[in-house]
Amino acid sequence: MFPPKETTLPLDFLITKVNSTYESPTHIIMPLWIPPLIAFFAGSIPFGLLIAKAKGVNIREHGSGNIGATNVLRIIGKPYGIACLILDFLKGFVPTLLAISVCLIEGKNPQMSLDTLHGISTTFPVIDAWKAQTLIILTGLAAILGHNYSPWIGFKGGKGIATSGGVLVALMPVGVVILLIIWLLFFFTTRYVSIASIGTALAVPFVTLYGSYRHGYLADGTWNKPLFVFSIVIAFLATWRHRSNIIALKNGTEHQFTKKKK
Repeated sequence: MFPPKETTLPLDFLITKVNSTYESPTHIIMPLWIPPLIAFFAGSIPFGLLIAKAKGVNIREHGSGNIGATNVLRIIGKPYGIACLILDFLKGFVPTLLAISVCLIEGKNPQMSLDTLHGISTTFPVIDAWKAQTLIILTGLAAILGHNYSPWIGFKGGKGIATSGGVLVALMPVGVVILLIIWLLFFFTTRYVSIASIGTALAVPFVTLYGSYRHGYLADGTWNKPLFVFSIVIAFLATWRHRSNIIALKNGTEHQFTKKKK
């Protein structure tokens, strides 16, 4: 038997020793650039456009012109809007969960992980935990950017709310429960999806900080700094992608969901 070999990747940032607990018999380790690549191309699949096309509709020529779940629901119907929402959510959730499962931190158990992938994972020592955290965050960000700027439709896309939700569920499932409550409060008090989405996006950095404070990570300095930076980025991206909705709100032309009369 030969002793386990160290896995060497092209960049110093990706050089690490694999924890023997998770080594596969053949010592095959997933290259760490694969999860972000998968995430971008998964995120770039325009499910809203494809669902509408299957019904003979070019969704970009109707309603808000957006390919997201809200516009699909309005134009094509509720079942199709829900299907689009789920698929867009999974575009963010699955690649991020993949990254969490193959970028492990020594002595830490992630809240969500696919144990079957630990055999091809890389384990970072605690001192380099930020490297694993950054790789996971980059994967989630790649999924959102793929959705917002899909190369298949001229680098245009949706607003990234459902895909961001999928990423956040993988990263901070408890925090998402709080964010869902915030979204519902905004929606049921205003009946505007855009206001609910923007308000919730702006709340993400505060929820992230609160989670770190609640678990004592702020006090001991072990809080997930890449996650906090990511939360600021997605808050900005979500608000920026809703700029047309903000203008419509100012002009009084934004679509508002109203209760159906009996």
